Amino acid sequence: MERRLLGRTGVSVSPLALGAMMFGAWGNNDRKASGGIIHRALDAGINFIDTADLYAGGESEEIVGEALRGRRDDVVLATKFSMPMGDDPNHRGGSRRWIVRAVESSLRRLKTDYIDLYQMHRSDPDVDIEETLAALSDLVHQGKVRYIGSSTYSAGQIVEAQWAASQGGFQRFVTEQPPYSILTREVEQDVLPTAQRHGMGTLTYSPLAAGWLSGSWTKDSSPTSPARKRMAGRFDMTLPANQRKLEVVEQLAAVADDAGISMIELAIGFVLRHPGVTSAIVGPRTLEQLESQLPAADVVLSDEVLDRIDEIATPGVTINPQDTSYGDRELAPQARRR
Repeated sequence: MERRLLGRTGVSVSPLALGAMMFGAWGNNDRKASGGIIHRALDAGINFIDTADLYAGGESEEIVGEALRGRRDDVVLATKFSMPMGDDPNHRGGSRRWIVRAVESSLRRLKTDYIDLYQMHRSDPDVDIEETLAALSDLVHQGKVRYIGSSTYSAGQIVEAQWAASQGGFQRFVTEQPPYSILTREVEQDVLPTAQRHGMGTLTYSPLAAGWLSGSWTKDSSPTSPARKRMAGRFDMTLPANQRKLEVVEQLAAVADDAGISMIELAIGFVLRHPGVTSAIVGPRTLEQLESQLPAADVVLSDEVLDRIDEIATPGVTINPQDTSYGDRELAPQARRR
């Protein structure tokens, strides 16, 4: 599998990153099977693994840490922090107090003494970015973290963080992790270009749009997992936007057939062709799913295929606004005139 430079870090990573969200109670409860998926990914040439303290309440990190025994130094290991880890309001966010505690917990679960890429899972509007960057910079200086990154930051938040790092002499975010797929293309407008301008590596998540681009969803489907039930707007087939997604997927299937590849290969290959994307995170729950995703690393879509995709799914547009991962677009009360 080829290697790509992760922004300006000089670190080389595989075009596919293994996402570990489905390992543990959120997806695959068989720890041995999950470990087998990790080993197969490494054997196939994937050297980039992404997880988070949030995933299955830390169980994902534990599974990854156990699977990497004896192979840790061969892997660029990324994890994330800032999402709620309990009911206590101090067990979340971007404060120094929480960051220091969160990283120690992740290091313990991952069975390692350093994290290659420590990412802020979501921005924290209640904490000055300087507070967060200062704490993360200390972790880098202590050797507990090699690099820091952001996840699902808007273009404006990316710029603010880069400016604050420059002005304050802090470590800067060297990567951004946004959602990106044929069905969710809004990041093409500003997030991806902004990350490129700042020399950031970009690891995108959900290239299969939560299974929509693997053929998992039909007009008769309904969400069954607790996570997807909480996001019913993304899967309610009575909604016009989701009916439009079904039409798009049907048309994309014809494009994939004409190109002689699977829908999964088309979807992941599309993400990897964007010049601003370093790696696409795949999140298999089973070994079979991983095997279906691995060939996409070698797929190079032609300009003709990309043009056909653009005719079907408009560049820069997310078909169902509820598929966005950027939160409620309504103005906060303090931002309004009244």
